[in-house]
Amino acid sequence: MPSTSSRNPELRHLVAKLGGSLWRQPRALRGWLAALARYAGPLTIAPGGGPFADAVRDAQRGMGFSDAAAHEMAIMGMEQYATALADLASGLVAVTTPAEAAAAHRRGAIALWRPVAMTRAAPQIPASWDMTSDSLAAWFAREAGTKTLLLIKSVDLSTLPRAEERPDRGAAQIVDPRFAHFARELAVTIAGPADLASAEEKMSRGDLPGVAYSFEREQHIA
Repeated sequence: MPSTSSRNPELRHLVAKLGGSLWRQPRALRGWLAALARYAGPLTIAPGGGPFADAVRDAQRGMGFSDAAAHEMAIMGMEQYATALADLASGLVAVTTPAEAAAAHRRGAIALWRPVAMTRAAPQIPASWDMTSDSLAAWFAREAGTKTLLLIKSVDLSTLPRAEERPDRGAAQIVDPRFAHFARELAVTIAGPADLASAEEKMSRGDLPGVAYSFEREQHIA
């Protein structure tokens, strides 16, 4: 994924969170990386936690360490996922802050957020499983001064049950419980497998694949 000097700096800065569960769908993951590379404006990729965060959950159940420790370890898992993404798509520029992301954008590069340093310096970030990489991506977007967030998932929004359809499972399992707070004032779009086929063409125009997120309708963890 080489840097693209033709990116239009007048277009909105997009923060795109690549779901960690996409590690189970390597062809789709590479497809989304290729589609993101076509985005016509400034772009920052926020990584999910993937198998690395899942390993923290499993270890916590067995070892019994605190949520505070698990929270920091899970964010380190996001950095591990970022390292894997950087290896799959050459040309991504690792950044730790919005200022570093803006500098990468000025060079025509795609920024790849590594969240450990920024989150450690932010006491407002709760050390809880209630806040996952979706909310962290939203927080980064707000800190960066952008209004546009794309969440790329391994499932389509349309396939998930609504609360009225499955009251035993609660509301649709889309985002974590903190997301509505950290994503307020953002325009959020959610894309899934069905959106991948048209993603490159849309993103080359500066448009986004997927559907708009409803803060009133969708809740809870993806």
